[in-house]
Amino acid sequence: MQFVDEAFIRVKAGDGGNGCMSFRREKFIENGGPNGGDGGNGGSIYIIADANLNTLVDYRYTRYFDASCGSNGGSANCTGKKGEHLVLRVPVGTTIIDSSSQEVIGDLTRSGQNLMIVQGGWHGLGNTRFKSSTNRAPRQTTLGKPGGQRDLKLEMKVMADVGLLGLPNAGKSTLIRSVSDAKPKVADYPFTTLIPNLGVVKVDSWKSFVIADIPGLIAGASDGVGLGMRFLKHLSRTRLLLHLVDIAPLDEACASDAAEVIINELTKFSPALAQRDRWLVLNKCDQILEEEHEERVKEIVNHIEWKGPVYVISAVLKKGTERLIFDIVRYLENCAERLTNDQVYKTKLVGLRRAD
Repeated sequence: MQFVDEAFIRVKAGDGGNGCMSFRREKFIENGGPNGGDGGNGGSIYIIADANLNTLVDYRYTRYFDASCGSNGGSANCTGKKGEHLVLRVPVGTTIIDSSSQEVIGDLTRSGQNLMIVQGGWHGLGNTRFKSSTNRAPRQTTLGKPGGQRDLKLEMKVMADVGLLGLPNAGKSTLIRSVSDAKPKVADYPFTTLIPNLGVVKVDSWKSFVIADIPGLIAGASDGVGLGMRFLKHLSRTRLLLHLVDIAPLDEACASDAAEVIINELTKFSPALAQRDRWLVLNKCDQILEEEHEERVKEIVNHIEWKGPVYVISAVLKKGTERLIFDIVRYLENCAERLTNDQVYKTKLVGLRRAD
């Protein structure tokens, strides 16, 4: 299936039906009075998050969506039929943006979450509505209101707890394969990853988290070079970033430079994302002698002035990955606990203010 993470569409809600002007005409009944019915409301357009979808490809070639209009009112006080609502399904994690104002209309982060994008037009009124003691034969009706219209940008961001960053061939896809059931492509040439990959890491029967791999970044990515910068937005929902570095490149000096490239490009793309919690993971330790590990780690850490956690692993041999995974689980649990405590504190604070 083709991976599409952006789409531009135009949506138009249905127009409301017009009111009817009619008078009762039956044998032996004189001056039967007005009996024109109201029109029907136009159909609205909703967008709903569907967990069974993982791409916006349905909106790549079909870009115009119209809900049905309401029917006109009829005689004998018959109300026109309402227009059918139109429901558009998108993957969980889709952000809906107004293309003209760049306003974020909504962010669908839960399966089943829905949002009304444009409302159908209100129905017109039939002449029965205008009957009064002084106006026994009204000839007044109203037209239905036009439905809303919008140009939208749909932007999908994958839902993951942990995101992987690194140069091409740093071992990101290999790491996902070794710790989860995901099977991204792995090869000994750059840019084997062309689209984001997700893997579910199961620690035990009740503990798991989702890890995301994006195409590798290269120098100049913030200026449009390579593929990774386009997909960096998918890491905006993650709580933790793993910065993978090949500890044993052909040129030893490249390890320190590789770490620096990622930091620079990430900062240029989004200073906020660059400030997110990030761990340094030095991969492919099996390709150098064990007595060289400490010196190589020290060299890289000093070069980029790293202050955070450092892990030395071999993804292909699953060496050091178990400790990394358990530390990630503890980190995510602490994040969830802090979030719960903050919510409880805010609830108590609101209660105290109301009491005052």
